[in-house]
Amino acid sequence: MQSVIISIKTMPTTLITGAAGNVGSSLCHYLLKYGHHVVAVDNLSTGSLDKIPFEKNPFFTFIQADVNDYHVLSHIMCSRTIDYVFHYAAMVGVQRTLDHPIMVLNDIDGIKNILELSKNTGVKKVVFSSSSEVYGEPVSLPQIENETPLNSKLPYAVVKNVGEAYVRSYYQQYGLEYNIFRFFNTYGPQQSVDFVIPKLLEQALNNEDITIYGDGEQSRTFCYIDDNIEACYKIFQDDALSNDVFNIGSDVVFTVRELVDVIIKVTASLSTVVHLPALKEGDMTRRQPDISKMRAVLDRDLINLESGIQKLLDHKKHA
Repeated sequence: MQSVIISIKTMPTTLITGAAGNVGSSLCHYLLKYGHHVVAVDNLSTGSLDKIPFEKNPFFTFIQADVNDYHVLSHIMCSRTIDYVFHYAAMVGVQRTLDHPIMVLNDIDGIKNILELSKNTGVKKVVFSSSSEVYGEPVSLPQIENETPLNSKLPYAVVKNVGEAYVRSYYQQYGLEYNIFRFFNTYGPQQSVDFVIPKLLEQALNNEDITIYGDGEQSRTFCYIDDNIEACYKIFQDDALSNDVFNIGSDVVFTVRELVDVIIKVTASLSTVVHLPALKEGDMTRRQPDISKMRAVLDRDLINLESGIQKLLDHKKHA
């Protein structure tokens, strides 16, 4: 795809929260390429400055700040004209969210702050990053956007469900346009090593024992970052797709043990698999989204798992 040429006068200003994380940082690079002035915000609790486009770009601004602090966020949003907001800031990571449940629940403040300030400052659309966790332990597969059983009691899942309710409510009451994206296991070069694919890949490359929780029969799908970003941007751009929820992921299912087999194959690793005790909570047994709406928008094949892991290796070689 070719970069879109937009005059400075018509260039939209887009706020991205969680901009130093895996998906947020990739979105920063993408929006700059497609003619946005990007205002990137992150408190750097888990994100990294290494991931964001700090090269001399007059259309990129980074601000270290916590969106859960209303006064700080108010200064950011009221001191400039913001056209669009991608609210991707959140406490993430299964073990991290289990260890810090109050910090997870505090993210509700950030969601409310974003929506209230967006409504008051003329933001045209808010994009909210939700999660596959809103489905809890699935009662049926594939998981369809209009079927959420609300059976998960984990704080992270509760926050994402509450966030979706807030987003819909601000549209219903104030007409604030939105997109909700439910992300399913998105991986890429910018992902930190405490997530499953980069963690297993690092172990494989070093020929260390590959550690998995439980029997490894938990099923997951894995979406390469390029598929996530392109699909989300196309949905965001299409006004006919506003005010709706989209699963963003892959629908090809792997058990964790099958994921390990792919990683060992691609890396030619000599690692052996070691099974750790199963997590007491937070490790759902099955994940499989219905992505028919996403596929219709993307209109191309998704990057398969083996190719995606090879892309990670290629990136490591040139980093």
